[in-house]
Amino acid sequence: MSSADTHRPQSEQKWLGPVTPSRMALIPSISAARWLLILIVAAGIYFFHGFLVPVLAALVIGFASWPLYRKLLKNVGGNTTVGATIAIILIITFLIVPIVIAASYTASEIREWFGWAVEANRYGAPVPEWISGMPGVGVWLTEQWTKYIGTPGAIGEVIQLVSGANIGNIYRAVLAAGNGAFHLILTLLFLLIALFFVYRNGASFSKQVDLLGERILPTRWERISRVVPATISSTVTGMTLIAIGEGIILGIAYWIAGVPSPVTLGVLTGVMALIPGGAPLSFTLVSIYLVASGSVAAGVGLFVWGSVELFIVDKTIRPRLVGGPIKLPFLPTFFGLVGGVKTMGFLGLFIGPVLMALLVAIWREWVREVELSSTPAETVDISASADGTQAPPPPLRKAAS
Repeated sequence: MSSADTHRPQSEQKWLGPVTPSRMALIPSISAARWLLILIVAAGIYFFHGFLVPVLAALVIGFASWPLYRKLLKNVGGNTTVGATIAIILIITFLIVPIVIAASYTASEIREWFGWAVEANRYGAPVPEWISGMPGVGVWLTEQWTKYIGTPGAIGEVIQLVSGANIGNIYRAVLAAGNGAFHLILTLLFLLIALFFVYRNGASFSKQVDLLGERILPTRWERISRVVPATISSTVTGMTLIAIGEGIILGIAYWIAGVPSPVTLGVLTGVMALIPGGAPLSFTLVSIYLVASGSVAAGVGLFVWGSVELFIVDKTIRPRLVGGPIKLPFLPTFFGLVGGVKTMGFLGLFIGPVLMALLVAIWREWVREVELSSTPAETVDISASADGTQAPPPPLRKAAS
């Protein structure tokens, strides 16, 4: 080494290799990375929150139909692209198209209802004979009908008193709501696109979620990862699909019995079927209407048909489809249904109860863990044998059951 190199200033020699920093970092690198990740996630949620509803719906449908999709994937030789395409076509054919047809018929029938309400508000409507002829309450119902419906302008006064708007404004608002059809079609399109990628890349995505879950919840993730798919499958199959089936079957029964607006009543029955006891209440009220209007045979037949259909579904079809459903209490189910519709619109009918079922299932798992953690000490005191030895605690699966 030359003398020039030995006498080079130390400020130049620092550029030749790593130098120990003379100051401490204001924020550690790990903390900075975590905060940066949180900010990126928050920004992503802010910019893409409009896609949250279709993505959640796609995840719910994907979880619920994953066992069937795996069988389909075996039949196509494991090609995920072909399997996802066929699954999307089947969902469009057997789920999306019937829902769209029912929604169009329902919208037309509701438009007729509002048209009748506008005419009744303008000219008044006479009391139906079946209302005035009802025993016991016929006179009182006739007076109420004449006061609130039979007098011209009475409906508008009632609605103005309740909502601060007259019947004409509400009718125009309902007609203007039809402009939201484009938004609904766009949401369904995003749902199908997201569902396609859920089917095609679901296996690899679930492995990544398992890796993150085991890092975040190392002691609970194994149980939660088994509870969540079972909860979604049981909720969607046991509540949503069966509710849709009951709405279709009872809607056809309404049409055969001659009930006005059978499609709308069938849709309402399907929505009510999501709530425990909602379907029996729906067809019972329709049966009472038929009997009161003079169609006694049709009303009795509808009630018998609804009772038999409900018994068959609850005793045979539901246990086979669900295989141990997670039964929710009435209040969480009702909150999930109403909150889902208020927050997410039509798709909230399916997403709201599922999210509520997940919350209830995770809560039950935590309570069960607490109970199991306190069970061995109590079991040791009670199960001591005669020779002084103590029996082991029961297995986890038996204790959990």
